[in-house]
Amino acid sequence: MGIVAGLDSSPDFTRIVVCDTDTGAVLRQGYAPHPLEPREGGGRPSDVDPQAWLLSLGDAASGGLLEGVQAIGVSAQAGAVVPLDTQGGTVRPALVGGDKRAQVAAADLIDALGGRQAWAQSVGCVPGAAQPVTKLRWLAKSEPENAARTAVLLQAHDWLVWQLLGRPVRRTTDRGAASGTGYWSAATGSYRPDLVELALGHHAMLPEVLGPSDAAGRTPEGLLISAGTGETMAAAFGLGIGLGDAVVSLGASGSVMAVHPEALVDPSGMITSLADATGMHLPVVTTTNAVRALRGAADLLGVPDLEALSELAMKSTPGSHGLVLLPYLEGERTPSLPHTAGTLAGLRRESMKPEHLARAAFEGMLCALADALDVLRGRGVDVRRVFLLGAAAELPAVQAAAPSLFAAQVVVPQPADYAAIGSARQAAWALGASQGTLDPRTPPVWQGAAAQVLEAGEELAVGQAVRQQYVAVREQTHPGAFRA
Repeated sequence: MGIVAGLDSSPDFTRIVVCDTDTGAVLRQGYAPHPLEPREGGGRPSDVDPQAWLLSLGDAASGGLLEGVQAIGVSAQAGAVVPLDTQGGTVRPALVGGDKRAQVAAADLIDALGGRQAWAQSVGCVPGAAQPVTKLRWLAKSEPENAARTAVLLQAHDWLVWQLLGRPVRRTTDRGAASGTGYWSAATGSYRPDLVELALGHHAMLPEVLGPSDAAGRTPEGLLISAGTGETMAAAFGLGIGLGDAVVSLGASGSVMAVHPEALVDPSGMITSLADATGMHLPVVTTTNAVRALRGAADLLGVPDLEALSELAMKSTPGSHGLVLLPYLEGERTPSLPHTAGTLAGLRRESMKPEHLARAAFEGMLCALADALDVLRGRGVDVRRVFLLGAAAELPAVQAAAPSLFAAQVVVPQPADYAAIGSARQAAWALGASQGTLDPRTPPVWQGAAAQVLEAGEELAVGQAVRQQYVAVREQTHPGAFRA
């Protein structure tokens, strides 16, 4: 038996898990918030001194947490850009998040390369506000002196790995994190330096892309550091998803990702083609509205929280007495309707009750995510089982409707630090490969996440009728939206 650690540096905190290399059992855990200054007006800051990530890591690992650990895996927030000068110093604080200041830069980049289809074919994604390539464009336009000083580009997990290794000359990343930059293609497995120059105005050094079981190196104390990866890829690895599995994440916005053996090129730009942490691919489809639609319904109905909204919805029946909510409250990304609004259809005297509107909010949110699942299915992605993540996944109204609307078995994993667990699993893989005890092509088999399994059963036909009603309203309101 060996011991490895996985750390996840999210936008707000660092979590560390120490795991048994053979089973994946969590032996110890650590946590510390990032020491960040709040953004003026509230919310997370858009610029962060990366030293805050190191301070948080040190606090999370205090008290002998890493005693006996043989290898560490690192995952971190996606999209955070750390620009370095020729001496390895930070040119400016890291650019994090996906705030509105980069939206104009994204539109500029899309036009500069010839449109959304050109980007999708080049790197498997279309620039958005959160992507590193877009942040580089913003930097070049808004801070030209800092852009000119930028010689090396790292992301959050790359920078943390580099720091743990003692800032060596060699800088590394992995294919998962690289695939989200907007200047590395999951389809070809190579960088597009011309896109860096298009965004930043000049070439910059990019980290070497390691394979899934490769080691980035060893710390001065001899501790092995694995390649690391992005937070999304680490969470998928920690959950243990494989072919036939999809993950639906319920945040304010929603996302659907699935494991697929090859990269997908989607001319519409609805699919972002990411790489995973195992050598496979993670096509992702994002919706703008998920839990925010539930919160909007709760505000409208005057209920105090989502639990109360769920309780109210359970007093209605599938189909919400004919009410259909298209939950496009802040425009929508899938389908691409950035300037639209939500729609409430099917109003009749008998349907105008709070419980039916509450139920329609849940069904509308889930049907919109089912649309996203269908985008993947339409490109040949096999989806037989759906992992449902997020606090809203625990709500009875979600669990009652999801299996029949998704037409798949639904798994609701027990809450856990899956990104940190995935990082630890990667560390175990790299350690075993370096010792010759594990195949570099096959990750270690760990115990699956404890979960609740939900089946559609006899409700499948009812759920699909509800879905058809939703699609009919969507097509009447936005004809051909998914054919654009």
